[in-house]
Amino acid sequence: MAEQNYSNHRRFVIGYHVVLVLLVLVTLVGSIINLYKSWGVEGSFYSAALLVATVVALFLTAFYARIFALKAQDRAIRAEENLRHYVLTGELLDKRLTTRQIVGLRFAADGEFTALAKSAAESGTSEDDIKKSIQSWRADTYRV
Repeated sequence: MAEQNYSNHRRFVIGYHVVLVLLVLVTLVGSIINLYKSWGVEGSFYSAALLVATVVALFLTAFYARIFALKAQDRAIRAEENLRHYVLTGELLDKRLTTRQIVGLRFAADGEFTALAKSAAESGTSEDDIKKSIQSWRADTYRV
């Protein structure tokens, strides 16, 4: 694996981001077409409506599974970076820092972490701008 940096730090999982999303979308479109064609046909409308409801439930499950996993990872990152800041400075992270800013700060090496954290808290720097300003990148290969 190449050394992680700003341009290659995002994870893209083909099976999830492409295959699953396309399968769910194609199935949703097909089930809606099936529902439309079964409109007024005795005995088939109910099963067609159930199929649409099932596909919508599948879509929501995939969506929320991803969102919930990211929220849990964000909480863990917030706790880890708060501990790292405490170890480096003897103080907790500034309360003005948002979770998104802290997620961006996790890539900063210890030598520039505290200065970037202070600057981000004072100026409200965005997560993306924090990542771009990092000189010594600290890889995070566990987040998906």
